[in-house]
Amino acid sequence: MERIAIMRRRDIEHLNLCLQTVSALSESVRNAPDEALGVVYTPRELVQFMVHLAQPLRERCRVLEPACADAPFLTEFANRYGTQHELVGVEIDAERLLLAKQRLPTAAFVEADFLLWEPSERFDIVIGNPPYGIIGDESHYPIHVLRERKAAYRQRCTTWRGKFNIYGAFIEHATRLLAPDGRLVFVVAASWLVLQDFQRLRAYLAQQGRLRVYYLGKAFPKRNVSVVVLVLQKGAQGLELYDGMAHLALHKSRYSGEIIRFENAEWLEMEQSGVPLGEVFTIRFAARSPEVRRHPLVRQEPLAGDVPILTGRNLHAGWIDYNTCYSGYWMPLKHATDLRDFYGFPHLVVAHTKGTRVVAALDERCYPWREEFHLIPKVAGIDLRAVAEYLNSERVQRYVQSMYRDFVPHLTAMMLKLIPLSPH
Repeated sequence: MERIAIMRRRDIEHLNLCLQTVSALSESVRNAPDEALGVVYTPRELVQFMVHLAQPLRERCRVLEPACADAPFLTEFANRYGTQHELVGVEIDAERLLLAKQRLPTAAFVEADFLLWEPSERFDIVIGNPPYGIIGDESHYPIHVLRERKAAYRQRCTTWRGKFNIYGAFIEHATRLLAPDGRLVFVVAASWLVLQDFQRLRAYLAQQGRLRVYYLGKAFPKRNVSVVVLVLQKGAQGLELYDGMAHLALHKSRYSGEIIRFENAEWLEMEQSGVPLGEVFTIRFAARSPEVRRHPLVRQEPLAGDVPILTGRNLHAGWIDYNTCYSGYWMPLKHATDLRDFYGFPHLVVAHTKGTRVVAALDERCYPWREEFHLIPKVAGIDLRAVAEYLNSERVQRYVQSMYRDFVPHLTAMMLKLIPLSPH
């Protein structure tokens, strides 16, 4: 018990330190550009659709819009359902908050970082468009002004995993602020449906209530991100996946946090009659760019015996371009295994960076690679050429594209593992 108490005190001290840092950084957040705070403004028709989904549960509801900017959702809610509801907006930027107050003077607005804000009461409805992006250094990640707050966010967010996208933390915190029968209505990127970084978040949401997910594709002008509207009804169970705003494509009376995809009878039968690729192959990932650059034998001007380090641009359906050096780096072929041991024998390579489609080829020359998936057989006697031909087939492309649409801009390891192979 004493050890637990010490650990708890350390956690509290760590959180207090984070909060002190947050206070010191408030000035850097003020007047930050939209990109630095992950702000993407919501089209009017999408706001109207989401407010329709947020129909009040009772005559007077407490309604919250996190990261509200100029409060488009609260304004539409008040116009449609009346101003008798208690409307609250939270915004980190003072200038944007001033616009919200001018637009909707009947609402209450709070200048605060939503992820660190703890109100005393719960809300019947939480609705909005949370910020999107990964927090990190300015040279690599868009949301850099919040990088010193990341430790405080992680301390509070139980579903945080990997790099995580800030919208995932918004979903978790918003769910915690719901009343026992409350409803969450968020428009977010579709990536949480399938990425492993959101595995904990999906499981958490499944425990909290029933999910309705409306897949809308690229609904934001000039933004190459597919989005969904997530509706969580707290205290209920199950999952519904809609293709667009009205067509119900999938219904599950029980849902436990597995990846969400457009399953149908044809593709489920294909999976049930085959063997998942992940049971037949170990899926490895190639050397990353920093590893390649750091290797002492990697150079930008080739010497005798050097070969190009290959990338996704060298990979095509059924063949590999071994001659063009798209990566800009070369190294001796005999030292390729210094980067990855599986470069030392023929194996299948599958594209990671060509959208939601499968592009596979057999690397017979055992070249070094930067990025892409590499398939290592778990059993002997597999015809690798036949597997590559099958993975490149039209049927597999239709399977992958039908199941996963463009939820993410690339093929993931989980998608690849689930592709069914013939038992023969």
